[in-house]
Parts: sequence; structure tokens; C-alpha cells
Amino acid sequence: MPYSACSRRWLLGSLVWLAGIASEARADLFSYVNKPDASFSWKLKDKLETPDGTIYHLQLVSQTWQDIRWEHDLQVFLPKGVKPGGKMLLWNQGGKASLKSSIFGMQLAQKAQAPVALLFGIPNQPLFGKLTEDALIAETFVRYLDTKDPSWPLLFPMVKSLVKAMDALQEFAQKEWGVRLDGFIVSGASKRGWTTWLTAAADTRVKAIAPLVIDTLNMPEQLKLQLRSYGRYSDQIRDYTKRGLAPPPDTPEARRLWQWVDPWNYRDRINVPTMIINGANDPYWTVDSLNLYWDGLKNDKWLLYVPNAGHNLRQKHADGKGEDLDRAINTLIAFSKHIVKENPMPKLHWKHDDADGQARLTVTAEPRPLGARLWVAQAPTRDFRKASWKEQPAEARDGTVVGLVAPPQTGYVAFFGELDFEIDGVRHPLSTQVRVLEAQK
Repeated sequence: MPYSACSRRWLLGSLVWLAGIASEARADLFSYVNKPDASFSWKLKDKLETPDGTIYHLQLVSQTWQDIRWEHDLQVFLPKGVKPGGKMLLWNQGGKASLKSSIFGMQLAQKAQAPVALLFGIPNQPLFGKLTEDALIAETFVRYLDTKDPSWPLLFPMVKSLVKAMDALQEFAQKEWGVRLDGFIVSGASKRGWTTWLTAAADTRVKAIAPLVIDTLNMPEQLKLQLRSYGRYSDQIRDYTKRGLAPPPDTPEARRLWQWVDPWNYRDRINVPTMIINGANDPYWTVDSLNLYWDGLKNDKWLLYVPNAGHNLRQKHADGKGEDLDRAINTLIAFSKHIVKENPMPKLHWKHDDADGQARLTVTAEPRPLGARLWVAQAPTRDFRKASWKEQPAEARDGTVVGLVAPPQTGYVAFFGELDFEIDGVRHPLSTQVRVLEAQK
């Protein structure tokens, strides 16, 4: 049936309104990040020579937000024998610099054979009655809804902290090493991964990103998927549900807020290589959350699922004796090496379909993978948070890998493919998307 003139006007008006909201969403993040702030400063606090290399400790003031001065530790690690170049890995996290962080930072730099910077205090906390992490973010969202002051959402100053850290690092590298830094590989986990996505949209100096365990782009659809999978929202997002933020209130301010903070709405601007790293048992998200946004991303992208690992990405060993971060760290390091060396990442293409009554995954890869396998899990419902992932062989011929999974007789089965590659002696896996199978009734 053809549209009436009234219907066409209504549709056109709706599209203009939606475009206006999206444009306004971008404008407020960018206007906050780019607004001059006279409190920005940095200084080199100390320089420590170690057998492994040099550790520089900078003190950074990124901004003053809501009359609160944001101060950060900023550590820079230069391994012995490594000459600084034009790119640096910039990892953002909460807390302050410590002995533990110094060991972690130098290990990253040694494995990457490149300078690494760790930015702390993302966000500055505790604030507003000792609130931290998601409770603090939720509080700032509510304050925006109450006041309509667009500077309140905490992700804005979190992003600006990274932007000002890049300013400081460029000045530092020029002064200390005589080197012009022209690009950064930005990474962080959870809400720091959230910040990583938004920083890529806000600053062109970001040349690549590796967001970890923030499997929630396209947030309105993610909430619907949680309800279908769990029957309720994940307990891990209760700081938002108990404040009435999820599901979002049906108000212009609430719609605008989620437009501002959902990286999905910036996908046209995020055109840098991206390595997404998730835990297959992460209790925050559904097992196939990524399928709601993967195809819509416009950038070159790669993926790693860590089986039998939750939000901390520590893979539990099959024998039950310990856990480690090897899969996540090796893939992060390999990705960084590819970017620093301008060496193309492996190319993967996959297809999920069915053959002879079984679910089939076909993956083509260049170069040829060093190894390949499927990871398969079973669950009585669509909730795989406590499921055990087991390795299953996949057939590899030249650069093609094929894996078959029988459909479940009861309940659900989830599976994904994993292929091994290597750069400079660092062996690392890459994954495919997850497919979920339901028993036929």
C-alpha cells in the first residue's frame, strides 16, 4: 500500500529527528573533550633505570570536572635495547601506580618491543559519598537527567583524560627522546574498554584500539537480548537497573544520554583497526552479544574469545589447577606488534551454516593458521555464564578450517572457532563469532 502524503511527512520528520539526536550526541562528547581547560599540566616525577629498561613516572592533571581536579599517575616503560618510534601502546585503568603495575607495564613493553604507557585514575574515584566504578557512572547519569547539564556523564571526563594523556605523552616523547609520537594504540578493560571505544571516536591520534570485556555496543538491543536469555537483566548491571537507567526512561534526555555514551552511535567515525577481546563466561553480557554489532562496525576488526574465562579474562585450566591471562595478553601484544610494525594482521573470513544435519563453521585464513579448533559449551537454558567450554577438533586444509557441531537434543549449545597465528615468536589465537543452537521441540 503506498504511503499517504501525511505518512511520508511523518516518516521524514522522524528521520530528521533521529538524525538530529545522533548529531547532538556526537556534538556534546566532542565539545566537552575539546573544550580548553587551563588546569591541564604534566611533569616528570621520577625516572628509574632497571635491568629490564627505564620506567618514567609522570604526574598528569587532565582537567577540572564539576569543580574536581582530575589527577593521574602516568607511567611510561621503555625496554632496554628498544628505540622509541612513532607509536605507543596506551593502556588505561583505575587506581594508582604501584609495584604490581610497574611489573605489568614493563612486561607488556618487553613483549611488544615498543614503548608502553599506563594511565591511571580512569575515572578519578571515589566521589560523591565514596561511590566508585558503575555506581559512580550511574550517579552521574542520574545527575544529568535531573539537571540537563550535558557535562555530567562520567564517560566524558574519562575520555578527556585519555586525550590529555596523549597530549602529555607527545610532549614528553619529544622532550625526553627527541621523538615525534604520531599515533596511539589505546586499550583498557570493562568501563576502560568503553572509554577506549569513545576515545577512538573523539581523537584522530588513535590509530588502533583493543577494547576488552565491554561486549555491549548497541545497548538497547543488548538489554532485550539479556531479557530473552536470562529472563531478567544481569546482576552485574544492577547499579544501572536500580537507578532506573536500564531500561532507559522514555524521555528525550534519557534517549540523548544513551546516544552519547553508546559507542555504536559513533561507528561511522571509528575507522581504525580494532581487536575485541571477551571472556566466553563473562557474567555481564550474553554469550552472543557481539552478534548484535559485529556486522555493523565499519572498521577492520578481529576477535578473541577466551574460553572458561569471565570478566577478568583469566582462563581456567581444564585440570582445575590454576588460571592465566596468556590468551588475552598474547593476542593484545601480537595486535600491537602488527600495528607498530605496520605489518598486516591475519585475514579471517567465516561462515556459519548447516550441512548433513549438523551446524557447520567454515573459516578461511591468510596466512595459513598454525593450529585450529572449536570451543563448544552446553547449557540447559540460553544462559552460558557458568557453562564449561570444551575443545573439539576442527579439520584444517591449507588455509581453510571446517568444524561440525551436532545440534543439542535438549537445551542449548554454543560454539566458536579458534585459529592460531604467530608474530615475532609470539603465538596468539583469533576467534570467530559465537553461534547458539537450540534443541528442536
